[in-house]
Amino acid sequence: MSQTLFEKIIARQIPADIVYEDDAVLAFRDIHPQAPVHVLIVPKKSIPRIAEAGVGDQNLLGHLLLSAAKVAELVGLKPGGYRLVINNGANGGETVPHLHCHILGGRPMTWPPG
Repeated sequence: MSQTLFEKIIARQIPADIVYEDDAVLAFRDIHPQAPVHVLIVPKKSIPRIAEAGVGDQNLLGHLLLSAAKVAELVGLKPGGYRLVINNGANGGETVPHLHCHILGGRPMTWPPG
């Protein structure tokens, strides 16, 4: 099975503008930003999508969300607020089969999204 784009970024086979890293997650700027600030945070463990996460991934999923809040603060989004998005499957907008969270901010977000 071939590596996903995100696995290649985690392995440093593809360059990325990394803004945060710890033992479990990596956060980097999206190359096609949908907001003035658009960061992706991915678990280093390969989980294709949230619907395929298991009970054993509970701690990692919690760490992913807490790390997303930390990253949002690091990139200056905490004061004005931000949006966290997890896409699941083709109809949900998923384009890379590796669980990841989008952190979007730097402008007012509308609801519902496009």
